[in-house]
Amino acid sequence: MVEPAAKEFDVVVFGASGFTGRLVAEYLLERYGADGPLSWAIAGRNATKLEVVRGELGPDAGSLPILAADSNDVESLRRLAGRTRVVATTVGPYALYGSNLVAVCAELGTHYCDLTGEVHWMRRMIDGHHETARRSGARIVHTCGFDCIPSDLGVHWLQREMRAAHGVYCAAVKFRVESTRGAFSGGTAASMLNMLAEAERDATVETILRDPYALNPEGAPRGLDGPEKTYPEYDPDFRAWIAPFVMAEINTKVVRRSHALLGTPYGAGFRYDEAVLLPYGQLGFPLAVAMASGTATFNAAMRLGALRRWLSALLPEPGEGPTRAAREAGHFQIQLLGKHPDRSSADIRLRIRADRDPGYGATARMLGESAVCLARDLLGSAGGVLTPATAMGDALIDRLDEPDGIQFLPLREAAEENGRGSDER
Repeated sequence: MVEPAAKEFDVVVFGASGFTGRLVAEYLLERYGADGPLSWAIAGRNATKLEVVRGELGPDAGSLPILAADSNDVESLRRLAGRTRVVATTVGPYALYGSNLVAVCAELGTHYCDLTGEVHWMRRMIDGHHETARRSGARIVHTCGFDCIPSDLGVHWLQREMRAAHGVYCAAVKFRVESTRGAFSGGTAASMLNMLAEAERDATVETILRDPYALNPEGAPRGLDGPEKTYPEYDPDFRAWIAPFVMAEINTKVVRRSHALLGTPYGAGFRYDEAVLLPYGQLGFPLAVAMASGTATFNAAMRLGALRRWLSALLPEPGEGPTRAAREAGHFQIQLLGKHPDRSSADIRLRIRADRDPGYGATARMLGESAVCLARDLLGSAGGVLTPATAMGDALIDRLDEPDGIQFLPLREAAEENGRGSDER
């Protein structure tokens, strides 16, 4: 591993004139200021637009440096990456605009984090740049937002606590969305549409999307998990019906890559799945059926070119997103169950929640703190194309876990409260 030279900046937010990039800049300004101990800058293709953004951020942002770089200009990206310890990028779709930046950061030893949910593109970056990043010491970390920090860090937290309490790892982890309220942005829609368009042109993309272990290192052992469920199901551990979770196809693959990168310490039989929890008694079943049917219909329609183009007209344009009021009215609450290999009375539960729109208010904090963590914290991870858990783990949980942040709340009495009964499996 090459020790990086001193850099002018700790963090550069690339894409700060876009909707999500601006939110990340707002968060860093509010949390760390423009002239505090964190040295950071905003960057993008158009310096004039960045000057407007800086002005709109308020007088406290007046000294914030502006850097110009273009996703299609490798030399401008090399200059950008050479000046900072970390690049946090919101410039998507990443499959269209992100590959050059990953390559440059991997080459120069500059840490990198993003918000992509584009599984096929992540596979390309792993294949193309993991070894280069490993040699340079660059930590390349995808999915540092609502995809997939609650999932990846939630599993990390549960396994840490199970090991500390009982000397074993969870044999399985269940991720259940208890409630969420948020909105789509144009950038998210554009990334999804591009991924599906690529899948229509290239059958290997569809194969990657359907493979539960698509992001695992080449040659790593495969576990027992199959493709994500598309049907409703009754979950006895939560005593409620569950329905498919739209982001599970991304999150589960990242969790499984984390396990593989760690050397599969949880065992070859480790299971992980995600779903939406519908704790509405007798209404749970019809709601689960309706949600599963709606999700399946939407996914099928979006995989057909003509229907996808028609539906895309109804989605937000890039640069659009929820208002401040909508973001502040949003929230998410997730419960994760870590199952002891032998005794249900030793199961561990964790609730992760935030009082902000998951995709934007909470995600801006997640990406911002991921960047600061990579820049400032003493991390034991080596370089490579990593995951939030394997790159940052406890250090990132410590940064996020605050009363007004992303709360990680252990549910010590959850097994008793849920009427678990016998310890026999």
